[in-house]
Amino acid sequence: MPADPSATTRPDIRRVGVLLPWANQAVEEELPQLGEPGVVFHYARLVPATRTTAVDDSFWHGLRAAATDAVDSMRHLPLNATVLACTSAGFTGGPALPPGVITAFDALTILLHRHRRTRVVLATPYPQQVTRAEATALGERGIRVLAHASLGLDDGYPGISPQRILDLCAGLPPAALAEADALVLSCTGWRTLTAAAALQERLRIPVISSNRALATPTLPTAPGAAP
Repeated sequence: MPADPSATTRPDIRRVGVLLPWANQAVEEELPQLGEPGVVFHYARLVPATRTTAVDDSFWHGLRAAATDAVDSMRHLPLNATVLACTSAGFTGGPALPPGVITAFDALTILLHRHRRTRVVLATPYPQQVTRAEATALGERGIRVLAHASLGLDDGYPGISPQRILDLCAGLPPAALAEADALVLSCTGWRTLTAAAALQERLRIPVISSNRALATPTLPTAPGAAP
């Protein structure tokens, strides 16, 4: 007989279920470094039916379709929140997610609004059209994108070096950076810890990555989760 999850719940620990795109390497590296004491991350990998890794409709929709089984695989864990650790899957449509699951895009917008950072500059590794779609989606959530830059890649995000991120952000308009409340490094798949620290020191504005947003311990509690 399965163990009763409530019997193992500790009030000093907050547990977050992470639905992880199957080729993502960065999330498991960065979340433990970004999470606060008492936050534990539990992972389930999502495999799209097409078994692709390049970002396109079949990839995003495949991740969302795979989320139901992934959530079921963690149903005996006393989770406080469940997140889909893909930013672009949060603004590109597709199958409905299981109740209570939020995406990395949702987590970004929640964190930005919580800290009243509603004027941002945006940097992504995505193709140009995907970055433009994210800028539009952020605007629909009440977050004004003053400028954006992208690497134009549809795959290979784990191989992006910190210097390449710094070079990308160096091309953002100085006027937009001067007006911005934050720089957003969108995408959970590229490693941003080193670049984010350097950018924050250089620009003197907060730098918020998708993985930093996922690591916040105050994400909304999923319905039916442990209190």
